[in-house]
Amino acid sequence: MDKVIKTDAEWQKDLSAEAYRVLRKHGTERAGTNDNFPKDAGMFRCAGCDAPLFEQDTKFESGTGWPSFYAPVDGEMVGEQVDRSFFMKRTEVHCNRCDGHLGHLFPDGPAPTGLRYCINGAALTFEAED
Repeated sequence: MDKVIKTDAEWQKDLSAEAYRVLRKHGTERAGTNDNFPKDAGMFRCAGCDAPLFEQDTKFESGTGWPSFYAPVDGEMVGEQVDRSFFMKRTEVHCNRCDGHLGHLFPDGPAPTGLRYCINGAALTFEAED
């Protein structure tokens, strides 16, 4: 996988203000603000580098207000690290291609994985299948 490396100024130029805040500054969008993606078959991609991250058929309604998925399309594209912010311990997930912050991983998702990748919608774009 080719890494995408840009200066902070390049990221600010290439991303919307909200996508920059989420992807590059580890922000979290307000619940319910960016889960308005099409329901058609397709691929959710990283808004920072266009890496394929999640398929539509792994998306589920979690009731949290953020797009939620039970598995990434390729485990090598989504990385994990410990997040100890806000006086708690969580698992942060990021795009391994551009190191953009995507959201967090929780062990309360549906079968078959039991995982919930709770992802900021601002960190994603959607590409419908042809």
